[in-house]
Amino acid sequence: MSSPSVNRPAPSAVTHLSALLATSFHEDALTRWMIPDERLRAELLPGFFRVFVELSAAHDGVLTTPDGDAVLLFLPPGAEPDEAALDAAFAAALGEHADAMRAIAALQEERHPHGPPHYYVSFGAVRPGRQQGGLISGLLGRLLARADAEGVGLYTEASSPGGEAASRRAGFERLGGDIALPDGGPVLRPMWREPR
Repeated sequence: MSSPSVNRPAPSAVTHLSALLATSFHEDALTRWMIPDERLRAELLPGFFRVFVELSAAHDGVLTTPDGDAVLLFLPPGAEPDEAALDAAFAAALGEHADAMRAIAALQEERHPHGPPHYYVSFGAVRPGRQQGGLISGLLGRLLARADAEGVGLYTEASSPGGEAASRRAGFERLGGDIALPDGGPVLRPMWREPR
């Protein structure tokens, strides 16, 4: 297996990675809650994920396999995104569904740890047909090694059993109770990993 690389993706790669994330998360409970209509979800998710890819790329927080079949997005310790610019980008990408994203973000912010420095892992995805091959574990392992070398923790919120299982294999543990979305929506599971 080729080793992962960290770089600022070219515009064509941003488009590719946004589409990969959109495909991978099309049936995720979180995106289904945010955009219930299946056709509209398929239309809007690439733009939604483009915001995250560009945000992570601006902080050198994109890990990919050389073939682009897997991606891991994160923010490093001390990253301070421009909240107003992010909100405008989500509004442009999601239209009337931006309020659902704002509700998710507000709940996430309430629970996000603000104590010790840490990496924040936001999304990981693998191209359909390539799952279960260790691609995400390889990317995550690269980030874990960096965090351990720096002596800082990692934080994430799992939105699916698969995401939680991958996080647990990497040494993450639950951090408090779940984040429950309104109106009977799905839950996000906050998880933390201490440096080793």
